[in-house]
Amino acid sequence: QVQLVESGGGLVQAGGSLRLSCAASGRTFSSYAMGWFRQAPGKEREFVATISWSGGTTYYANSVKGRFTISRDNAKNTVYLQMNGLKPEDTAVYYCGASTLATSSTRRYDYWGQGTQVTVSS
Repeated sequence: QVQLVESGGGLVQAGGSLRLSCAASGRTFSSYAMGWFRQAPGKEREFVATISWSGGTTYYANSVKGRFTISRDNAKNTVYLQMNGLKPEDTAVYYCGASTLATSSTRRYDYWGQGTQVTVSS
């Protein structure tokens, strides 16, 4: 089992920045790829970014490329999502997930956190 806890969400004005954190406990964190997803009201959960177990490979959704950066610190069992240039359309609950593969598919993630709310005002 892997337990994931997100933090760092909040209310920010358009153009602002937030850094989300996802702390992991349980089985070996460094053996998992990690991903960030988001879900807005009335919409399906969508892929944001993913990072391989080593941190050497990252992928981003086109909608956040160039604005968001995913990173991880295996010594701290934590994955981060730095979000810059936030837009109102980034408003959603953000979830982190753990998978055996760095992928954009929600079905490949075995563990999920409870989510953290990000609200971007215009």
